[in-house]
Amino acid sequence: MASERADLGYYDTGRTPFLALQADPRFSYCLFVPPDYRESNKAYRLIVLVHGTERSAAAYRDAFADLAVERDCIILAPLFAANMTSAYDLSSYKFIRYGGINYDDILFAMVAEVAAKYRLKSEKFSLYGFSGGGHFAHRMFILHPERLEAVSIGAPGLVTLLDPSKAWWAGISDLEKRFGKTLNLDAMRTVPVQMVIGDQDTETWEITLDRTSEWWVEGANDAGVTRLDRIASLKKSFEDHGIAVRLDCVSGAAHLGIAMFPSVIAFFADVLSGRA
Repeated sequence: MASERADLGYYDTGRTPFLALQADPRFSYCLFVPPDYRESNKAYRLIVLVHGTERSAAAYRDAFADLAVERDCIILAPLFAANMTSAYDLSSYKFIRYGGINYDDILFAMVAEVAAKYRLKSEKFSLYGFSGGGHFAHRMFILHPERLEAVSIGAPGLVTLLDPSKAWWAGISDLEKRFGKTLNLDAMRTVPVQMVIGDQDTETWEITLDRTSEWWVEGANDAGVTRLDRIASLKKSFEDHGIAVRLDCVSGAAHLGIAMFPSVIAFFADVLSGRA
């Protein structure tokens, strides 16, 4: 698909301001649009970058700007603000739907808004998220693989395994009841998948749940103790279902999103050039 508005303004290319989502102005996003956009007739591919709990969406966007210029992409970085479902909510977006908010539909509305304004090749997109964004990315992959060109999953603390004996979010036994969707393994197998994590990512204080946690479900801690354990369990779960996974373990890095960027950029460069 290719679409665009003729009345693009000064702030509609390069690093854009944060833009309120017209379908739901509680949510916003920023873009990077290659500066030569107006002078070209090219259609662009879309990369979505989802922040972690710290919500540094603009920093994610800026880190991928060179890739966007080199590979004719537009970068979309959503901002899922904290305190959406309660005064202390940091994590509801990580589980895709919570407290009456469908974060998957919010993201699709952002993509549709971008597609109505700019020339996109397709409303399919590549998706990356780190930490909290890694929660979001791998659950979006499970729920909506048909919308993804590629997915990079960075160091999620709580993982959803393709386990039919456990309920969401630890497993998928109630996927159809919760989301009205069945697992589409055929589509999942066609999507290039990267998992990325630092080899020193061993802190457990944020990811070990007990029954008092708002996010507790049976099996919450079954995937392992550390994020390294849990991403290994997620990788095995995918591979056991015929989904190929590229694992990049960043030497010397702990739980630091910026340290993952070079590996993710290299992965997306391979996807965009047809090497992945």
